[in-house]
Amino acid sequence: MRTTKGSARNRAKRRLFRKAKGYRGGRNNLLRTVKETLLRSGQYAYRDRRTRKREFRKLWIIRINAACRERGLRYSEFVHGLNKAGIELDRKSLAEIAVSDPDGFDKIVQEAKDALAA
Repeated sequence: MRTTKGSARNRAKRRLFRKAKGYRGGRNNLLRTVKETLLRSGQYAYRDRRTRKREFRKLWIIRINAACRERGLRYSEFVHGLNKAGIELDRKSLAEIAVSDPDGFDKIVQEAKDALAA
């Protein structure tokens, strides 16, 4: 008597179809198409996890630059002033401070200006 893959194959297929739930057309009910789709979606997910980091950094820099220019300083000068002043805040925190606490950001910009002048 030969052995078959039976329940193991069904379980594997069920796992794939569950991941493809909500896809349109054959992408959610044809095994070969589901496999191709899941492979490609995994590649997109991997790529875009890295892209997301880039995009957020760009957004933070844009926000910091806008806030600095309102206070008479360019972004590059501001970052240089922070380094000279020994202030180690990352861009995410600086952008959040610039948006939610303008007075606090004023003080940070003033510190950077003083460090540049010295």
